[in-house]
Amino acid sequence: MKVIFLKDVKGKGKKGEVKNVADGYAHNFLLKQGLAVEANNANIKTLEAQQNKEQVLAAEELQQAKELKETLEKLTVELSAKAGEGGRLFGSITTKQIADELQKKHGIKIDKRKMDLPEGIRSLGHTKFPVKLHHEVTATLTVHVKEIK
Repeated sequence: MKVIFLKDVKGKGKKGEVKNVADGYAHNFLLKQGLAVEANNANIKTLEAQQNKEQVLAAEELQQAKELKETLEKLTVELSAKAGEGGRLFGSITTKQIADELQKKHGIKIDKRKMDLPEGIRSLGHTKFPVKLHHEVTATLTVHVKEIK
């Protein structure tokens, strides 16, 4: 019997797949548990419509990420910190501080975990680092750290 999986079933199929399984397995387990539906014309058309909708949403998401990339690359986030001799900071500037400043000053909300800054910024001046906005789009963000007088 052909079924369309509604959820991932370990060893059998992933969500959205159409597969042939044993009749008894389909009737007694997959259909009763709500893990799959029978692959008739109506259900296949519904699946195709859902996949098309997901593709449109994914394309929209990619476009938004590209627009956000252009905006971010034009910006410079300004932060102030206490510094010692030679421009070394007492402590460091973290991705959380950068994300908070972006939200406060520019109204752009970016998760701090998307920022690829392995260690905090520990010196004064300009620092550039990548920010992953989408699995295909990465922007470069500039942070300017000034000394508090």
